Amino acid sequence: MQKETTSSPTGFLLLGFSEHPHLEKILFVVVLCSYLLTILGNTLILLLSTLDPRLHSPMYFFLSNLSFLDLCFTTTCVPQMLFNLWGPTKTISFLGCSVQLFIFMLLGTTECILLTVMAFDRYVAVCRPLHYATIIHPRLCHQLAGVAWAIGLIQSIVQIPPTLKLPFCPHRQIDDFLCEVPSLIRLSCGDTTFNEIQLAVAGVIFLLVPLSLILVSYGAIVRAVLKTNSSKGRRKAFGTCSSHLIVVTLFYSSVIAVYLQPKNPYAQERGKFFGLFYAVGTPTFNPLVYTLRNKEVKRAFWKLLGKDVDSGES
Repeated sequence: MQKETTSSPTGFLLLGFSEHPHLEKILFVVVLCSYLLTILGNTLILLLSTLDPRLHSPMYFFLSNLSFLDLCFTTTCVPQMLFNLWGPTKTISFLGCSVQLFIFMLLGTTECILLTVMAFDRYVAVCRPLHYATIIHPRLCHQLAGVAWAIGLIQSIVQIPPTLKLPFCPHRQIDDFLCEVPSLIRLSCGDTTFNEIQLAVAGVIFLLVPLSLILVSYGAIVRAVLKTNSSKGRRKAFGTCSSHLIVVTLFYSSVIAVYLQPKNPYAQERGKFFGLFYAVGTPTFNPLVYTLRNKEVKRAFWKLLGKDVDSGES
């Protein structure tokens, strides 16, 4: 008997961890707290980067872009996630899923490119410090940020329509917390060869290639730092780059686990946790990493509160 399919469903069921109701209440609290911290932390970085003249530099310009992106990223999915975790209703409309899918892909791709741009910024700062101001000038910063956002938009326009045109199985049950391309491909009862190839190519171009460029940049940074005779200079260079490297590790490890996972039930179940961390965890940790490990941001924060700590620091 041939399976019934539909290419324009009225909505979807987001299963998440519905088979573990006790876990959903715990996740609701965790996700809500993470969301509030994300809003607070990223809004603070945007505020400090705007108000403090000492943070008007390329590094903090890119960090502001990352914070704005993270705010949009979580707001796209977390309210729906909280609604589904709290009550018995797990539905999302076809339009809502489409919008979430489009924005999520746009922001995810943009973040991949933006983290690569930030690695290039750190490479120039450490390896070519005397030429930093002439290479990383404000016009180039705006151009690089614009390219990152444009690539994200193009990727969404290319990837999402073919995914939404798939013939979906009538049960409309997405075994995930949110609408993502891999989940919708698994939901299809038709031929998904083109979509899988398209996703694999996108994974190579927008995940593996940027990650490779980041690793090459940090390889050059490590070599340059090891040639430095001053131990203070080494600590300063590693301190400058460590925050970004932590953010890259958190982001890429979770995204690769979601988008490049093998096809088996264990990997799919594990992908839920990585997807949750990717959507909720990394936007929460990003501002914490940059504020707790960065003296300039902490100094700007205390200055915003009316406390000048310059005199207490060497």
